[in-house]
Amino acid sequence: MNVEIHIANSSFVGYSQEICDLIYESAQARGTGIAKRSAEYVAEKIEAGKAVIALDGDKLVGFSYIETFSHKRFVTNSGLIVHPDYRNQGLAKKIKRTIFDLSRKLYPNAKIFSITTGLAVMRMNTELGFKPVTFSELTDDEEFWNGCKGCRNYDILQRNNFKMCLCTGLLYDPKDPSTQPVQKPSTFAKKVVKPVIKTRKPNKLYKK
Repeated sequence: MNVEIHIANSSFVGYSQEICDLIYESAQARGTGIAKRSAEYVAEKIEAGKAVIALDGDKLVGFSYIETFSHKRFVTNSGLIVHPDYRNQGLAKKIKRTIFDLSRKLYPNAKIFSITTGLAVMRMNTELGFKPVTFSELTDDEEFWNGCKGCRNYDILQRNNFKMCLCTGLLYDPKDPSTQPVQKPSTFAKKVVKPVIKTRKPNKLYKK
């Protein structure tokens, strides 16, 4: 495997329809809901440099893109996919980290949020400093919630007045210290303890 992760640009637009197909097939295989996106929409993200794409040579093996809401105060990392032949090798985590770093670079003051039913995505987000929140702490932008209309669980979201669904809400707030990634101490950073060497005084010899 010789996979490279690229910040998208116009030279990758030709993968747009293949990306949409892979997103749909991935959702069907997992049996989870999905907000559908058109090839034109994905192409716009690629051309704007708001996506990352993973390739093994010329083969598409992974993708994710950025969406903004509420006048760019909220950001989502959407459409994270990995080709079935390349799963369980840590590639999803690398793509997630890359799209997260790109989001922080492009929108340093924005809150980054996610709604997902996937345990793996929850774990990756948690490692990046996301914390579980109620939907009320996420964007109230209708454009975002309208994007859920293509999801098979949209009726559940409607019945709950857009306050809850099968998804879990996760939020990264750059201004909240409690959401920052926890830096684990290095296993090599061990405390050096100097040995204590005791010396015995020589016994005194007494003459009679």
